[in-house]
Amino acid sequence: MRALIQRVATSEVRVGDTVIGAIGPGMTVLIGVGDTDTADDALLIARKIATLRIFADDEGKINRSIHDVGGAILLISQFTLYADCRKGRRPSFVHAALPDVAEPLVARVVAALQEEGLQVETGRFGAEMHVTIVNAGPLTIWLDSADLRSGAS
Repeated sequence: MRALIQRVATSEVRVGDTVIGAIGPGMTVLIGVGDTDTADDALLIARKIATLRIFADDEGKINRSIHDVGGAILLISQFTLYADCRKGRRPSFVHAALPDVAEPLVARVVAALQEEGLQVETGRFGAEMHVTIVNAGPLTIWLDSADLRSGAS
């Protein structure tokens, strides 16, 4: 499972003309599910997201988690995080999980974050979405559950 985390001042997601999720300060998380990912990957990514210290403390050091700052999360499924661009000019998505596998795992990440007491807004799985992100910093972090399992993160 892969997550691209952006610290944001605000963020929203629209389907058509309708805002379906919006947050103030916090994180926008674009999440992709790979074809070998399991519920364990979902929990591993959720725990890491909930505990990452990417917000500034009173001295300006990046030392606080989303819990510490009372921030919210906008989480959006994005299978294109599994794009393989090694050959040719058109990305291959053969290692992205099929929707019937990916959707429940994305839902598991959302549930795990909510179980942590976090406010989580979401996009709509499989929909054409327009995302507005006001990146704070900017600060962007890449997570991969395979790296987390191996201790390489």
